[in-house]
Amino acid sequence: MGTMDGLTVTECERCEALCASRSQIVNGVGPADADLLFVGEGPGANEDEQGEPFVGRSGDVLDETLREVGLDRGDVRITNCVRCRPPENRDPHKQELANCRGYLESEIELVDPELVVTLGKVPGEHLLERDVAVTGEAGDVTDMTVAGGPQPVMICVHPAATLYDPSQKETFESALAKAAEFTDGESGQKRLGDF
Repeated sequence: MGTMDGLTVTECERCEALCASRSQIVNGVGPADADLLFVGEGPGANEDEQGEPFVGRSGDVLDETLREVGLDRGDVRITNCVRCRPPENRDPHKQELANCRGYLESEIELVDPELVVTLGKVPGEHLLERDVAVTGEAGDVTDMTVAGGPQPVMICVHPAATLYDPSQKETFESALAKAAEFTDGESGQKRLGDF
């Protein structure tokens, strides 16, 4: 099995292939009571090395775009559908996603964000349990069920998409601007415009 101490998975052997390819388990980072929880697919090489989600080029894009919409990386929580790097950065298999889903749902439940933002196709389809046309649906908010209650989820393109297709930059930025509206000045997550 695996053990999860609050928001941190400390050991897990559920996925043989992922255990073989990871150098460490990559847990979510950011405040445990963040208003926004970003969910990516899984760790890549940089993430596996540094033990943090969305570092490297995708992370830079995410950080820059957060700043453009008045948020700081330190104000949001960032996690992944699977916490271990798949071999050769392949997509996680259905069973691997299923194995890690309990951890993700526990994290969503504990953080209790105003909004979960899925970054890319895999997390969108995994959480909403349906096909997702990411570019067309970016910025759309629908509910998933977590701990028996509704949890708003926003579909968003992956930050890396903006590196390959500049037209996605606007899509990404407008979705994040909409996500920023879910943050609450009361929780210490002041929009930069308030200062």
